[in-house]
Amino acid sequence: MTDGEPFDPAFALHRGGKMAVQATVPVRNRDDLSLAYTPGVAKVCSAIAEQPELVHDYTWKSQVVAVVTDGSAVLGLGDIGPEASLPVMEGKAILFKQFGGVDAVPIALDCRDVDEIVETVARFAPSFGGVNLEDISAPRCFEIERKLQERVDIPIFHDDQHGTAVVTLAALRNAAKLTNRALGQLRAVISGAGAAGVAIARILTEAGIGDVAVCDRKGVVSPDREDLTDVKRELAGFTNKAGLTGSLEAALDGADVFIGVSGGTVPEDAVAKMAPDAFIFAMANPNPEIHPDVAHQYASVVATGRSDFPNQINNVLAFPGIFAGALQVRASRITEGMKLAAAEALAAVVADELSADKVIPSPFDDRVAPAVTAAVAAAARAEGVARR
Repeated sequence: MTDGEPFDPAFALHRGGKMAVQATVPVRNRDDLSLAYTPGVAKVCSAIAEQPELVHDYTWKSQVVAVVTDGSAVLGLGDIGPEASLPVMEGKAILFKQFGGVDAVPIALDCRDVDEIVETVARFAPSFGGVNLEDISAPRCFEIERKLQERVDIPIFHDDQHGTAVVTLAALRNAAKLTNRALGQLRAVISGAGAAGVAIARILTEAGIGDVAVCDRKGVVSPDREDLTDVKRELAGFTNKAGLTGSLEAALDGADVFIGVSGGTVPEDAVAKMAPDAFIFAMANPNPEIHPDVAHQYASVVATGRSDFPNQINNVLAFPGIFAGALQVRASRITEGMKLAAAEALAAVVADELSADKVIPSPFDDRVAPAVTAAVAAAARAEGVARR
């Protein structure tokens, strides 16, 4: 914003950035200084050198996450580069602190090569208890996450994939419960085969969904297509038991669930052909694939990604608690079981308060983070990835 332009509260709030480093110990005099820095710090360094696991007790490592991006797929803005992504990464970092009590440091990388990103993050990983990958474009995001997790012994979590998937599953569990159905009775159609769509398909399959088909711009992702990437070929291998082919509109005929993570608009006549008591989760921002006014004509439960409609599918319900739980037990990774546990705990928060307009908690529900944190920590111990 330049001088002379009308006042904009967004620019006013962001001036100077949204976060700062704050000391947790006083440095008021010579004695404080000698303990916080030299010579006192040398004793701690020597102890950690002898017993590296002490780094978790005597530094902030087990309480801090790196929020890493390359600026290639930022919100609905697309490829805007590392500098322009920083306001979003700062925002993510303060959400970690506000909703999960986890410190986070935004890091925007000026590189796009998969191996360069992996090498860079792997080299600074010793300073952090976990890494949250953010707003990195598909399909590179899948390879970066996989390669990084192979290199380091701290959790690597691409929130655009897994945070969205956890919250979606939680809302779907409650929608099914509300209508006296099991997940295994439902056939879902996902619009979007990017980061979120692939992760949602995977977690729904792990959770026991009856069937799920994923659609990209060319229609249903099916094994007979010759234009599939490696990621989509793998996706075709564990989805679409019904063997559907053709368009998204055709796949919606008789479907119980629509999940939109792609943008675009779904024609109303296709929505009208969904099964009775359907669930519509149209999560594109700012314009849902199916407007709630239309969706409510055909669905028993409607969710969006927006805060001005009920049932907001918001990642902030997941990632702070997931990382808090993983850090609490010094987990080496975040497993599928930990994600499923997070979804189950999130759904349980409002299990006794269910209605068509409340299948998922509000981000400001104080019960969310403790419930998710405890469930993830317990799952990490059960799956053998906890180190305390």
